[in-house]
Amino acid sequence: MKSEKQEKTNVMRLLDRAGISYRTMEYEVDEKDLSGVHVASQLGQDPDSCFKTLVLKGERTGYLVCCIPVAEELDLKKVARVAGDKKVDMIPMKELLPVTGYIRGGCSPIGMKKKFPVYIEETAVLFDEIAVSAGMRGVQIILSPEALKEYVEGSFCSLVQNDVLVQREREK
Repeated sequence: MKSEKQEKTNVMRLLDRAGISYRTMEYEVDEKDLSGVHVASQLGQDPDSCFKTLVLKGERTGYLVCCIPVAEELDLKKVARVAGDKKVDMIPMKELLPVTGYIRGGCSPIGMKKKFPVYIEETAVLFDEIAVSAGMRGVQIILSPEALKEYVEGSFCSLVQNDVLVQREREK
């Protein structure tokens, strides 16, 4: 991890203004491996508690945002159902910056150009803290999942292909 002082990102300023408690963790950006699993391992975090931010578009409902654990795959049918749409698809990478104001690897559910519906994988509630992008590559925000949900006015839902909660119950 880097040791020099990190400048505040827009995400940090927004959370400060809202009085939401958070901390940051920095990591070295590897242009060859922008995967969230790689980021989680650099931070020494459980990949289940590190969340990636994905932007989709429903055929009727428009843009929406999903936050899921970095090692998981989105279930588009589940997302469509919770969004109240028949079909949703990931937006093309070239649309990410114009739609959200963020680049790949630095997209945060906090502080996008416009307010979109946000859906957070329900397994977030299993953790006291989760990590999401601080709005730029190399920095993660660590905060309570409930604080994130309240700030973005989001919802906890089942969004991933494997029902992680069911799997965890079976493992007990």
